[in-house]
Amino acid sequence: MSLITFRPPVAPSPGTGYAPQLKILAAEFGDGYSQPTPDGINHIKDQVSLRWDSLSMEQMHQIHDFFMRQQGTRAFYYTGWGQRGATKWTCKEFAPKQGEDGVWTYQATLVQSFTNER
Repeated sequence: MSLITFRPPVAPSPGTGYAPQLKILAAEFGDGYSQPTPDGINHIKDQVSLRWDSLSMEQMHQIHDFFMRQQGTRAFYYTGWGQRGATKWTCKEFAPKQGEDGVWTYQATLVQSFTNER
């Protein structure tokens, strides 16, 4: 089964944040010396924080339904602003919030995926 591509109904609001997650193992020695080493071949994963402001209920449902279908475990492709191409991601953290006058805000955190799925 091929991976699907996340195409939100509107682009995320300004303020998208990219932050790498590093998995490092380190041996600490008694004289203050430490020896760090990467924990695996894919020890650096990108993490992206996305936010959508001023969504209609329909737009909010489109985004929310996508993440619910992926169940936090299924990878998907997404090309974020400034990225050179599509990257595989998973999303375990997402939340809609209703504001005034029926306007919605939505936040999601994507973590780069290194699964064998294509």
